[in-house]
Amino acid sequence: MDDKDLSKIIKNIIEKELKGLSKMMPSDLFTNLDKKIQPHINELIEKGGYIKKSKYENLERIIKDLENRLSKIENDQS
Repeated sequence: MDDKDLSKIIKNIIEKELKGLSKMMPSDLFTNLDKKIQPHINELIEKGGYIKKSKYENLERIIKDLENRLSKIENDQS
């Protein structure tokens, strides 16, 4: 599941639960909800042993680059 999808799902749940209280809440609460909860969501996800897709792809790119560099060094030494 994409981290953006997870954020949207959680945002929708919170909006649904707080709908009755929306008259007492600031009008920009729901528009800023993603910005306010996203860091906490990411922290919880990472504590569970998962990482964001973008972070995974970045690490994968770094690993491939290092493997290519090692292969080149091994070929140069032969």
